[in-house]
Amino acid sequence: MAQQYIFQMQGLTKAFPGGKKIFENIWLSFYSDAKIGVVGVNGSGKSTLLKIMAGLDDQFSGEAKAAEGIRRGYLPQEPVLDPTKDVWGNVIADCEDKLIFDKYNEIANRLGEDYSDELMEEMTKLQEIIDARDLWDIDSKVEMAINALRCPPNDASIEDLSGGEKRRIALARLLLSKPDIMLLDEPTNHLDAES
Repeated sequence: MAQQYIFQMQGLTKAFPGGKKIFENIWLSFYSDAKIGVVGVNGSGKSTLLKIMAGLDDQFSGEAKAAEGIRRGYLPQEPVLDPTKDVWGNVIADCEDKLIFDKYNEIANRLGEDYSDELMEEMTKLQEIIDARDLWDIDSKVEMAINALRCPPNDASIEDLSGGEKRRIALARLLLSKPDIMLLDEPTNHLDAES
């Protein structure tokens, strides 16, 4: 069976108001597991191209589409974190797997006080998802991502962190979301070789 593309651009053209074209008639196709860098001088449209690929910019002509079921993740040059949450809270903020596991634990605690068939049924469904995705150790997976990227301590305030530390936190969050396509806009601005 022929390998399928996970992302394609066909005849993509992007122009700013006033008609200045950033790029014109781009054709791209990516297979799964491709590792591709976009190189160009400042202002050449690299960030714009990545935003289009991430589905965040739809003001263009032509086509830009991920294959059905493909999840895209995007790390902008300056990630936005929630200043009301600590490092741990920001890393798990969009982690669907962690939300599922926490919901399971919440229901398990409620069942001890308020048993119902509906709660038991919901807990069973969540357990099936947890088993299928191997989420019983999700907290240690989150911790592993945090440690691998040398993020600050879990309880550190976001407001006290450097740009590089914030970027590592955002990258840990992105990795835990398990996208099929990971788009990193200037990823080495705040990362070193060890990270």
